[in-house]
Amino acid sequence: MDLEEAFQVVGEFGKYQKRTVTVLTLLQIYMACQSMLIVLIGAVPKFSTERLEDLDGEELSSQVTFTEDISSIVTEWHLIQHQAYKVSLAGSLFFAGVLIGNVFFGPLSDRIGRKPVFLSALFFEVLFGYVSALAPSYEVFALSRLLVGLMNGGMALVCFVLTQEYVGKSYWAMTGTLTNMTFAVGIALFAVSGYYIRPWRSLATAANSPGVLLFLLCVTLPESPRWLYSRGKTQQAEEVLQDLAQRNGNGRPILKLRRPPGLDRPNGSNTGLSNLITHPVLRWRTLVLMYVWYACSLVYYGLTLNASEDTGNRYFNVAMYGLVELPAYPMCIYFINKQWAGRKKTMASFLACAGLSCLLTMFIPAKSESWFNATTLALVGKLMVSAAFNIVYVYTSELYPTVIRNAGLGVCSMSCRVGGILAPFVPSLRVLHVSMPFMVFCLSGLSASCLCLLLPETLNKPMAETLEELSNPTYQRIVETKVHLLEDEEVKPKHKLNE
Repeated sequence: MDLEEAFQVVGEFGKYQKRTVTVLTLLQIYMACQSMLIVLIGAVPKFSTERLEDLDGEELSSQVTFTEDISSIVTEWHLIQHQAYKVSLAGSLFFAGVLIGNVFFGPLSDRIGRKPVFLSALFFEVLFGYVSALAPSYEVFALSRLLVGLMNGGMALVCFVLTQEYVGKSYWAMTGTLTNMTFAVGIALFAVSGYYIRPWRSLATAANSPGVLLFLLCVTLPESPRWLYSRGKTQQAEEVLQDLAQRNGNGRPILKLRRPPGLDRPNGSNTGLSNLITHPVLRWRTLVLMYVWYACSLVYYGLTLNASEDTGNRYFNVAMYGLVELPAYPMCIYFINKQWAGRKKTMASFLACAGLSCLLTMFIPAKSESWFNATTLALVGKLMVSAAFNIVYVYTSELYPTVIRNAGLGVCSMSCRVGGILAPFVPSLRVLHVSMPFMVFCLSGLSASCLCLLLPETLNKPMAETLEELSNPTYQRIVETKVHLLEDEEVKPKHKLNE
């Protein structure tokens, strides 16, 4: 039998898989806190200075008076005026680390396995997170944020892939949506934590500590059966699937997986970043997806990181920019599973709406007394781009074969982090014109919307496990027929299937 038939026997989303996905989903709260950390611990309070232009850096500290009671890296290391860029730099270093982590850990997990890469990255992310909280100087803090981002990039990528590969394909959209929805909840919870924990070192410690418990819970997770199967380790894949079935309460069925095609090629030729360039199908998909990921990240993080600069309570603003995402996810689940909408059209529509919302903010006063103001439109734009960002994770997973899925996601996520690196600096374009940041967001969203229409639809389509299956039309027709048969006929877990 093939892998999808085996999941029908084992259980596509049994009680053990629900517990496993829950643990991985809760990790999104931890990742959200790390991603948004600079928004609150880098807050710039109101201050006054005396004869600032006549002072050098050493005298600056004695002449600055902060008129707002805030504890942040700005107040501790006096990152104002000509030192103010260091706050944005620390945020960009985190995303630069995420970029490197995506490039390095994605292909590595495709080669040596999901679990060892995931656990190693999570362990060191927690370790470097404590270094950030205890940093004696800005330089140590900035370096630690780079290293946290490096580990976060590898861990988050593999974490998302595992939530997909532990379950049947029909549940991919749901698990992918749950992970992204929990990330939004994590942003709101971080804002609440920041409201009650004002010292920035205490907040950084509190935001990092849940990682210790989550690491201990993740140690017992199994290796991905899909990865084992794609690497030709069918016996080990069968054992993992049998354990899943037993933990799901479906006994221990007899499974016999067929050997996937293409494994007799020379070692290393079946996977790797080079295939994303040399394979004609993957090359075009990767180029388009890289830009779509970049645009999603630039608009998403640009709007979120801008929350602390809005008028009003900064903690409330950050929480709102997190909570406004929540309606996006039920919308995603509804639309992407409808035959008349699917993945491609839905993502293109959300990106277009995000771009248009940002465009409209340029024509409405930011401080308008009406509820329909620039801040409201920015929140609508955040909701729309959050929906698109959620879909692009699920959509990309379905466009790449299992054997190269993490490498593909890694490269796409790399371009995504380029958007994250640039996002903290986009608000500074206001010095050119007050509408420039939203013009950048508008053009990014609309152009990405047009490009994603060039990609194929994946709803109810067979999923390739190897590169050969991706290029083989005969295989596609055979699997598509099997998928329809499995949808029409209920396969009972207690049956023992042999092939």
